[in-house]
Amino acid sequence: MKKFSSALVTFTCAAFALSVAPVAAQSSASNYPNKPIKLVVPFAPGGATDILARDIGQKLSERLKQAIVIDNKPGAGTTIGTAAVAKSPNDGYTLLFAPTPFAISQVIYPKLPYDAQKDFTPVTLLAVSPFILVAHPSLPANSVSELVALAKAKPKSLSFASAGNGTVPHLAGEFFKLRAGVELVHVPYKGGGPAIIDLVGGQTQLMFATPVEVAQQIAAGRLKVLAATSPERIPAYASVPTLQESGLRDYDIRSWFGVIAPAGTPPDIVATLANEFAAVVQLPEIQSRFASQGAQVLVKRGNDFTQFIRADVTRWAEIVKASGATVD
Repeated sequence: MKKFSSALVTFTCAAFALSVAPVAAQSSASNYPNKPIKLVVPFAPGGATDILARDIGQKLSERLKQAIVIDNKPGAGTTIGTAAVAKSPNDGYTLLFAPTPFAISQVIYPKLPYDAQKDFTPVTLLAVSPFILVAHPSLPANSVSELVALAKAKPKSLSFASAGNGTVPHLAGEFFKLRAGVELVHVPYKGGGPAIIDLVGGQTQLMFATPVEVAQQIAAGRLKVLAATSPERIPAYASVPTLQESGLRDYDIRSWFGVIAPAGTPPDIVATLANEFAAVVQLPEIQSRFASQGAQVLVKRGNDFTQFIRADVTRWAEIVKASGATVD
């Protein structure tokens, strides 16, 4: 189990302030944007983060009259894509479509190729989404209680896939093991898409996934749903109980999606981006898309987003420490 210092989980507003570097200070939103914007997704194509980024990117492109280029950079629990953004010019033309692992990485990795507290400027939170526990149809368990009984009868005989070490699906599985008192084998992939492919193929038995990335597989009968990770049931799967209802005390795992820019991005450009992204997620078609998959639009800008991330870092630190999860 990794040990965590208070410094690691302290996420100060000052460290994440909207500072402006001397060179970037000369920039202005008056003619922004005047070229394509790169939106880095730190996962492989096909996963929930990628799907949402493409939906939002298309609408943002229509509003800004510029191409939004989705740049998938998977690997190392999102740290490869995140590091690429940290090293990018702070001119507003390279952004991170940041998922929850932006917070998790700070407490599960002993060393990162960037300084999460100094290298980024928060733009806006966009949405939160619950997960569902899905299984291959061949699994001889159709409820959480049956799954727990099976796992206890055959320790380490069942495996769960994830989008990578240190990702939310990974820690959702570790938290499940902790709360259910079972032993499962974790199989990490470079993104949700590849993980789902192998789950459907029967190479793994279980996965914690967002509804948006497995909806088609569930509808086709290639996966079955056992439970939801949120405190409340998901409208799209109203007959599916939550893990709390299934006996797992205090089980509440939800992901979030937001936009983060390199530190020093001019405040006027950050404000423009925050306004435009917020406008996009308020569009009826985007809200409908989110709602149908259990996601909820939640906009928090600037300091409010900073505070949100800080609280999330602290929460994940507690889960990682209690479960003993590692990225080895």
